Amino acid sequence: MMQSLALSKMTSVDEIIVSNPFDGSFVGTVSETSPDGLNLLLERANRGAQVARRLPRHTRSAILEKAAATVEARKEEFALLIVREAGKTITQARKEATRCVNTLKLSADEARRNAGEVIPFDSYAGSESRQGWFTREPLGIIAAITPYNDPLNLVAHKLGPAIAGGNAVLLKPSELTPLSAVRLVDVLLESGLPEEVITVAVGGADLGRALVSARDVRMISFTGGFATGEAIAKSAGLKKLAMDLGGNAPVIVMEDCDFDAAVEGCASGAYWAAGQNCIGTQRILVQRPIYERFKEAFVARTARLKTGNPMEADTDVGPMISEKAVGRAVAMVERAIAAGATLLCGHKRSGTLYPPTVLENVPATCDLWTEEVFAPIVILQPFDELDEAIRLANGPEYSLHAGIFTNDLEEALDAARHIDAGGVMINDSSDYRFDAMPFGGFKYGSMGREGVRFAYEDMTQPKVVCINRLKR
Repeated sequence: MMQSLALSKMTSVDEIIVSNPFDGSFVGTVSETSPDGLNLLLERANRGAQVARRLPRHTRSAILEKAAATVEARKEEFALLIVREAGKTITQARKEATRCVNTLKLSADEARRNAGEVIPFDSYAGSESRQGWFTREPLGIIAAITPYNDPLNLVAHKLGPAIAGGNAVLLKPSELTPLSAVRLVDVLLESGLPEEVITVAVGGADLGRALVSARDVRMISFTGGFATGEAIAKSAGLKKLAMDLGGNAPVIVMEDCDFDAAVEGCASGAYWAAGQNCIGTQRILVQRPIYERFKEAFVARTARLKTGNPMEADTDVGPMISEKAVGRAVAMVERAIAAGATLLCGHKRSGTLYPPTVLENVPATCDLWTEEVFAPIVILQPFDELDEAIRLANGPEYSLHAGIFTNDLEEALDAARHIDAGGVMINDSSDYRFDAMPFGGFKYGSMGREGVRFAYEDMTQPKVVCINRLKR
C-alpha cells in the first residue's frame, strides 16, 4: 500500500478496483474511504495544516521543484498510467504529464514570489505616520475534489498552489481514476513534503458530502459537473468555494479565416481526450459563404481520425471513460436527430469507443445545444453576420472558453469583447490552455479562477501589519 493512502486504509470500507476503460483490464486498487472515518481524516488534516504553515517558503518551493523534476524523469511511467486508467491516447497522456511538470514548477515560483506587498499608507491624509505591508497566509485545510478526464494535471493544479500557500489538503480524486493522483502524492512525499500535509480519501458521493460540509475545511476546490457543484454550494456552509463546472464551447469561423487552420484547429479542439474536455469545441458556427465548403472539409477530416486502442501511437480518439458515459452521449444525439438534426458522420458506438460525430440543423431547444456534451460530438451551424454568431455563442448557460478564426483583427477583438466566456482564443480552438493563465468561466461555467497564481491567491488570505511611528 502506498504511503499516501495509509490513513485511507485505516478508514476503509472496501477496495475500489480501477479498470482500463478500453478493454476492461485490471489496472489497480485503492482503499475506499468510509465517510464514517471523517473525524480521523480531519484530525490528520488539522495536524497537517499546522505542519504546512510552518514550512518556510524556500522549503515549499524546493519540494515542488524536486517533485517537478521527478515527474519529468518518470514522465513515461505517468503517461502509461494515464492511458490505462483514463483511456487517453498515449500522445495526449504524454502531453498531460508534461503539463503537470509545468504546473508544479509554476507553483514553486509562486511560493517564492507572491508573499505580499507594501501598503502605501501615506497615500491618503491621516496615515502619514504609518507604514506596513500585507502577507499572504494559508487558509488551513483545503478539500480538493478532482475529475477523471485529466487525472494528473488537474490534481497538480490543486495540490501545487495549496502547498505553495502553506495549506493542508484533503484530496478526493475521482474514484474512476485515482491512481495518477496517488502516484503524484507519493512523488511529493518523496520530495520532502511532510506526510500529514496531504490526506488522500477515495470514495463516492457520500464521502464527498461529508468532506465539503466539514466545518474544519476552509475552502473547497472542485472540478466537475454543474449539478454536483450546486449541491456542494448548498451544503458547504461558510467557506471559500472555487469551482470549474464545465462549458459548451463555441468556435466562430469567419469567411476570411485561414481555412485549413480553422478546420484543423476545430477538429483538434473537438476530439481531444475523446471530447471529455470542459473547453472542448462543441458548437462550430461558420459564416454562410464558406459553410458548405467547411462542412465538407471538416467531416472529411473527422472521418480520417482513428478511434481505437489508446496505447497505439496512431490512435487519435481513445475510449470514453465508461459505457454509461457513452450511453449518455448517444441518447443526446438520438434526441437531437428525433428533433430534426441531421447526422453527418459517426454515431456508431462499440463498447466505450464512440467515434467522432458531427451533426447540423440541431434545434436550439435540444440539450445537445444547451448542455455540455462531454463527448466527441460537434454541431455545425451557419450564420450570416458576426452579431448573430455572438448571440448564438452566448446562448447556453455554461461558458468557459470560446474561439474565433478570422484575419480581421477588429472583428476578432469585437468578438472577444462581447462573447461571454472566461477566455476567447483568437485563431485557435477553444481548448487551448496555458497553465499560468487565469482559467474559469462566465455564468454557470465556474466560480473563481484556476491557473497557478490565481488559485494560489484564492488559497491564501492577506494579513496586514501596520506600524504607527509614534512621535516622541
